Amino acid sequence: MRLGFKARKRASAREKSAAIRQALGERNVVLIGLMGAGKTAVGRRLAQRLGLPFVDADREIERAAGQSVDDIFAEHGEEHFRDGERKVIGRLLDGGPKVLATGGGAYMDARTRRNVEKKGISVWLKADLDVLLERVKRRDNRPLLKTGDSKEVMRKLMDERYPIYAKADVAVQSRNVAHDTIVGEIVNALHETLLKRQGPKAD
Repeated sequence: MRLGFKARKRASAREKSAAIRQALGERNVVLIGLMGAGKTAVGRRLAQRLGLPFVDADREIERAAGQSVDDIFAEHGEEHFRDGERKVIGRLLDGGPKVLATGGGAYMDARTRRNVEKKGISVWLKADLDVLLERVKRRDNRPLLKTGDSKEVMRKLMDERYPIYAKADVAVQSRNVAHDTIVGEIVNALHETLLKRQGPKAD
């Protein structure tokens, strides 16, 4: 019996997900990008597609500290937060495989970046300024945006961080389309990247 187009598409998606899980081994899929890029929303759906656990690093930091990210910034400063962030992400990377969404500044830390390179495959959700601004306006719990004009702060962060984010293994454009569309593009990029690293199978 011949499968219909939709059934073949679903079967192909399942095969890709299985191949990605096998190629990952104990490594993690680590989502990086600026606030508003969609790391959490897309990450949850990506984890579901791949059949992996999803973890949000910021939520784990809050659990470990017993405080919100906003309160940690306000009471202890960014340096204290980054130190805790590095330790928590280091612990989370040891427990793979999973899909791990990180805060916007996490990948800027050289030690965290090296750790991600060793224990994961990094996916940059790249977004244009207007898309990010539209999204961050919906929430008021962005500590870095409380220090000045949102547009200027975001533009400065993009200038500082995008050259570093560009070191990621995979980059996918985050834009105003269905989350499942972005997930599909990430799955395709992961499949291509991971299987290319494995190289051709021996006869």
